[in-house]
Amino acid sequence: MNFGTYRTLVRSDLYRHTAGFSVPSLLKYLLLHPGFQYAFWMRTCAYMASHAGLRLLPSYLFARWILRHYSHKYGIYLPYNTSVGPGLYIAHFGGIYVYHKSRIGSNFTIDQEIVLGKSMRGPHKGAPVIGDNVYVGPGAKIIGNVRIGNHAAIGANSVVTKDVPDHAVAAGVPARVISEAGSTGYVIKTWPPV
Repeated sequence: MNFGTYRTLVRSDLYRHTAGFSVPSLLKYLLLHPGFQYAFWMRTCAYMASHAGLRLLPSYLFARWILRHYSHKYGIYLPYNTSVGPGLYIAHFGGIYVYHKSRIGSNFTIDQEIVLGKSMRGPHKGAPVIGDNVYVGPGAKIIGNVRIGNHAAIGANSVVTKDVPDHAVAAGVPARVISEAGSTGYVIKTWPPV
């Protein structure tokens, strides 16, 4: 990852909160908003880990320590080596677990108590693939190699074990498509700005 990509990822995550970018808003959200704090340090660790020279510096160990601290403090486990597109928005923290081989598209919006977990066997063995502009509600679980389509929404406390098509709303245990309204209204301030 080059520095330009890193800067774009941080800007995109901040844009999801503020619909803009400025140094004062960066500092404000870096100090006061747990979801952005975690995303910032996750992006920083990913950037530093992608450069052999930076991995040798004490600042890399410091960044990893800060990320681990926020992981324990806020109850977020989203490893820095997870593939996460621009515009990550962690709306509420606590009980968030993402398996590191999950692949997440742009403008991903998550709430508390969600799991993106792997399945060890069966037809959906593997990790979830999340499309662009997806919303995952509180308490939802997405398990195994299932694809969540672009502009989809997953309802609160749902358990998803099968693919969800584009623009669908899935809910229930097990989750099934209940609407074609998608994530409209749930995923706002998307990156890139229009």
